[in-house]
Amino acid sequence: MFNMNRPDAKAVIKGGESFPCICGEVLFFQMKKSVIVRVRISHLPETAAMFYGFHIHEGNSCSGDGFSETGGHYDCGDKPHPAHNGDMPPLISCSGEAFMEFMTNRFCVNEITGRTVVVHGFADDFRTQPSGDAGKKIACGVIKRV
Repeated sequence: MFNMNRPDAKAVIKGGESFPCICGEVLFFQMKKSVIVRVRISHLPETAAMFYGFHIHEGNSCSGDGFSETGGHYDCGDKPHPAHNGDMPPLISCSGEAFMEFMTNRFCVNEITGRTVVVHGFADDFRTQPSGDAGKKIACGVIKRV
């Protein structure tokens, strides 16, 4: 049994230059055959759709212009979007706040430690290749062991 009070890894989310107030965290809990992901993010910009693309990217840094060092979506195979290992459900904003918890077997905590979690400015359309046309990267955090 795992301890839901102590995550195995965590990413502290911070907004970029355009949205410096975005903040939050993504917690990762390793289970026997899956990972529980718990997300809390605040100060998302208000948009008409209120949906934001949310992915694990292959890079290991949130540096660079527009978080350019995050690279593309994490994918350890040759799968199309939205079947990348790092493709996650979209964030849904409620007055700028988002909370989500889900279970996935697309990765284990060891595989994603050191990679980045990215919030995109638009909803993921789940069709456009290679990344779902989710818009620019507006917030980012590096996944670190706790």
